[in-house]
Amino acid sequence: MTVEPEITPDLVASHGLKPDEYERLLALIGRVPSFTELGIFSAMWNEHCSYKSSRLHLRTLPTKAPWVIQGPGENAGVIDIGDGDACIFKMESHNHPSYIEPYQGAGTGVGGILRDVFTMGARPVACLNLLRFGAPEHPKTRHLVAGVVAGIGGYGNSFGVPTVGGSTNFHSRYDGNILVNAMAVGIARTDEIFYATATGVGNPIVYLGSKTGRDGIHGATMASASFEADAEEKRPTVQVGDPFAEKLLLEACLELMKTGAVVAIQDMGAAGLTSSAVEMGAKGDLGIELDLDTVPCRETGMTAYEMMLSESQERMLMVLDPSKRAVAEAIFRKWGLDFAVIGKTTDTLRFVVKHGGEVKVDLPIKELGDEAPLYDRPHIASPKLPVLDSASVKAPMGDVEALLTLLASPDLCSKRWVWQQYDHLILGNSVQRPGGDAAVIRIGDGPKGLALTTDVTQRYCEADPVEGGKQAVAEAWRNITASGATPRAATDNLNFGNPEKPEVMGQLVGCIQGIGEACRALDFPIVSGNVSLYNESAGKGILPTPSIGGVGVISDVALSMSPSFKRADEAILLIGATAGWLGQSVYLRDICGREEGAPPPVDLAAERANGDFVRGLILGKRVSAVHDISDGGLAIALAEMAVSGKIGASIDVPADVATHAWLFGEDQGRYVVVASEAEAATLLIEAGAASVPFLRIGSTGGDFLILGAEPAVPLAAIRAAHEEWLPGYMAGH
Repeated sequence: MTVEPEITPDLVASHGLKPDEYERLLALIGRVPSFTELGIFSAMWNEHCSYKSSRLHLRTLPTKAPWVIQGPGENAGVIDIGDGDACIFKMESHNHPSYIEPYQGAGTGVGGILRDVFTMGARPVACLNLLRFGAPEHPKTRHLVAGVVAGIGGYGNSFGVPTVGGSTNFHSRYDGNILVNAMAVGIARTDEIFYATATGVGNPIVYLGSKTGRDGIHGATMASASFEADAEEKRPTVQVGDPFAEKLLLEACLELMKTGAVVAIQDMGAAGLTSSAVEMGAKGDLGIELDLDTVPCRETGMTAYEMMLSESQERMLMVLDPSKRAVAEAIFRKWGLDFAVIGKTTDTLRFVVKHGGEVKVDLPIKELGDEAPLYDRPHIASPKLPVLDSASVKAPMGDVEALLTLLASPDLCSKRWVWQQYDHLILGNSVQRPGGDAAVIRIGDGPKGLALTTDVTQRYCEADPVEGGKQAVAEAWRNITASGATPRAATDNLNFGNPEKPEVMGQLVGCIQGIGEACRALDFPIVSGNVSLYNESAGKGILPTPSIGGVGVISDVALSMSPSFKRADEAILLIGATAGWLGQSVYLRDICGREEGAPPPVDLAAERANGDFVRGLILGKRVSAVHDISDGGLAIALAEMAVSGKIGASIDVPADVATHAWLFGEDQGRYVVVASEAEAATLLIEAGAASVPFLRIGSTGGDFLILGAEPAVPLAAIRAAHEEWLPGYMAGH
């Protein structure tokens, strides 16, 4: 018999429970908890699982639309994409584990999000990511980049799903706390979706997949705490992944689902066996009884506490139709995976766990989730920054020199070094590959496709959380639109610092407000998501980073658009109003050495009008190239279009504006569109009728990029600047 430690204030504190939360626990159960029960409350009531600081504000987000089948609250969101098909997708963070052990942390982040998708009956068809690293000169940054990228590639490539898109930035505020946000997308039939709501009394609860070990214990609790100097000591809390076992689990689950044996199914993710069992029972208004003596373990002598809190990977929990037990077990044995009946559903509304003939846990199941603390934390709105007068910003260098400098900067350089380590072609359905605005994948054998993207501009979110939240959504919507697809829904991953600091909580509240405003205006509901708080080290928080993962639908992937210039002697057109906004721009930061001013405002009505106009041009086959304008402004967009198309361009710069502001300003809601000269004349009239700002700014052709009166820049120089920084930097690893 294992002797459990005495429950002391220090032990309670080490489990992440504050004194008032522990008092709440005592009032709820009427006695001192057992050690295992304390661990379970620690897991269920931490920030990562309970959303106790954010639930109040997340409720304000729009989550419904005629095409939304399932919004937040399940393993992943589900939308109807026509023809009886559903798209199932979600994004989640694996930030702290990836900082401690980058390869396994990032790899298991991919594995976890894939399970969230296929536990609902979907076959995964694509992965994306959003990565934020510290300053390039920080001594750990190279090591972290190398490990995270290898971990994402190692897991995704081995599992057999293409990684088709992402976003990678660097900033010193991520030095001690990187961000690794993973997104997975799957396809299922609308009438074959599986949920995590247990039904029926006395139904067997079945453990599926890999064996349980001691890896990942307290992973969810660790993800809900800030990093101090002891980060390295937390290495045992990082899970270890096996993508080949997960591939077997996928195939076994999908085969099992076709038999009608599955009553409910839940991924064992954060807090492992605890959260999966509690959530399934509580959602179905049922009790759960588990016998841990029957749990498949890969280590000897594991205690109830360790088994309940282990976050070993590649595991599922299922409520089974008892009449189909033999069929279900045969499928899992065939795939070489564990299948063990470890408990049953009850009508008691209690969560009971037995081990070695003893009752280790006896708790009210609904209250474990429903009675988790809910905080309306004090929050202070970020002060509004003054609008920077772009005319007052003097250009410290010529525009050509600035262009080449920006193209070779860590944030704007080509990320080919990253995505070439991912298999982005496996399954054979990748139509628009990484490096453009949005990835486009074909669905099955038909013409229909999905456009996928991940976006956020964290410096805008720090300067003005409301505008930054709006812009993150608008940027995702714009990237999908630039591919020719209709944006349908989004998933979010809200990465912030310590919510107990009113200014940080203010950033979270402001960003959620902005996200909600943009989602409503653009008919782009949030259907799933994740909140990652306490992202700070040594008392310093990360930049507020509310990642947005967007999904759009296109009826025929043959119509999808890329940014590359396709042919010479075509008209280059600028859609959207250009004032030359330099506040919070990359130009101001990296060329002028200033991080200041209000970020560019997002006019959501103009965003929608401009985007709908551009999408119509693409689907009408009236344009040959489209690129949204974002970081670095018009000049960077043009350089990317020229380099990827291997065709130059000559651009006319208006005489009545500061050239550097016009070229590098980051005004929102804009696109570069390329069309034949004859088509351009017609489009000018149509844009006027639609009240869409429209300007012809130049022509394609040649081997140079010519920006007004500036010296011509050879495409070879642009390509070298864009492509060489990251491989050169990583060569020092």
